[in-house]
Amino acid sequence: MKKRSPRAPSIPLGDAIERAMKVYHKEKRHPAPPDAVAQHLGYKNASNGAAASAIATLRYYGLIDRPDGKMISVSKDVESYMYAPNDELKREILNSWLKTPPVFSELLEQYHDQLPSDENLKFNLIQKGFLPEAADACLNVFRASVEFAGYYESASSDSEVGGGLDADSGLDFGARPSTDPGSVGSESNPNAGASVTAQRSAVYQGAVNPDPGADRIPVRLSKGRRAWIEVPSPFYDADKKRLIAQIELLLSDDEEEGLD
Repeated sequence: MKKRSPRAPSIPLGDAIERAMKVYHKEKRHPAPPDAVAQHLGYKNASNGAAASAIATLRYYGLIDRPDGKMISVSKDVESYMYAPNDELKREILNSWLKTPPVFSELLEQYHDQLPSDENLKFNLIQKGFLPEAADACLNVFRASVEFAGYYESASSDSEVGGGLDADSGLDFGARPSTDPGSVGSESNPNAGASVTAQRSAVYQGAVNPDPGADRIPVRLSKGRRAWIEVPSPFYDADKKRLIAQIELLLSDDEEEGLD
């Protein structure tokens, strides 16, 4: 039997919050069927592998609840975050979400002052049972989430959370986010892609521009659909492994979610 890595979020916290707010704007806090939630996120239904992974990630962070094991509702904290009267309360909620995934909580407890190098983090994750490629994907998601929440900045001072979302952020949570470089998306559904998390963190700051030198490779899917993989040049063997690991991480939660 093929060894599987421990379960962990497949997308950064900032991206996950954006998706949870999409659901909130459609359903408020009313419980909804998984298929409806998947459609609010831009997927056809909850049986879609990427949809199942996205829903699992929202649950790992505590952004959604499954009160009866079937229906899905947005957590109360999402509403509290949206209408928080001050940055301090928002920062507390962000840090709470960041610490909800067990593997993230363990890492933050271990590295209470600042994060170590990627090599150190990867070694730690491998010791926790992650396969090497999955460890790369997880550490990228973790690091981007820590930066988004401004975790170490808030731990050392009362300054504002760098990169946090607020009511004046300018992001339209009712609109579908644009496809960014390094993502894998389908023609009918750009949201179905796996983001390269290091770049995703920068997207929130408006720092990523399309790479004119990248190759956009079409991939034919079933039922006449098509996806593209945008590959930068040069594209190294290590890059290939990370891309494969990111896709596998996105699709790793299908069975656990039971959304067939």
